[in-house]
Amino acid sequence: MRKLFGYFSRGVYVLILQWLPTSFSVVKLGQRQLRAFFCRQFMAKCGKNVNIERRAIFSSKVELGDNSGIGSYTSISGKCIIGNNVMMGPWCTIYTRNHATSDTTKPMCQQGFAEEKPVVIGDDVWIGGHVIILPGVTIGSHSIIGAGSVVTKDIPEWVVAAGNPAVVKKSRKA
Repeated sequence: MRKLFGYFSRGVYVLILQWLPTSFSVVKLGQRQLRAFFCRQFMAKCGKNVNIERRAIFSSKVELGDNSGIGSYTSISGKCIIGNNVMMGPWCTIYTRNHATSDTTKPMCQQGFAEEKPVVIGDDVWIGGHVIILPGVTIGSHSIIGAGSVVTKDIPEWVVAAGNPAVVKKSRKA
């Protein structure tokens, strides 16, 4: 029965709730609470006091920690573990798999996908808008990822990283 309610909840989210205004809109329809309630039913894990913004599309394999959010128009494919107290700007893209390319005798479009590599985002992380995170990346706790960055490799804890590809710019612990 829970699985069936999960499918129903995902349908309600996709068809109705994702279209409601952002949580910071002057129009208050309970959109933040409604999205959180219905998404909790089909996500792998969904913490307390979460904020899933307008038009966010994500896999049911996503784990979202307490006090964390998924930004407007964000896309998350596959398994992604998001820690507690994570802020995410709009238009982020988190990939957990890529196209297979190793068979040079076949066109790439006929090779399917490579194995999924989950993305892990630690606690107390701020991800700026338009950030792209590639498969298998871990972002350490207490870090900041600058807007527009492309994260291709693991980011350590307590740093500010930015750029394409994202590199550590400075430590947050002086």
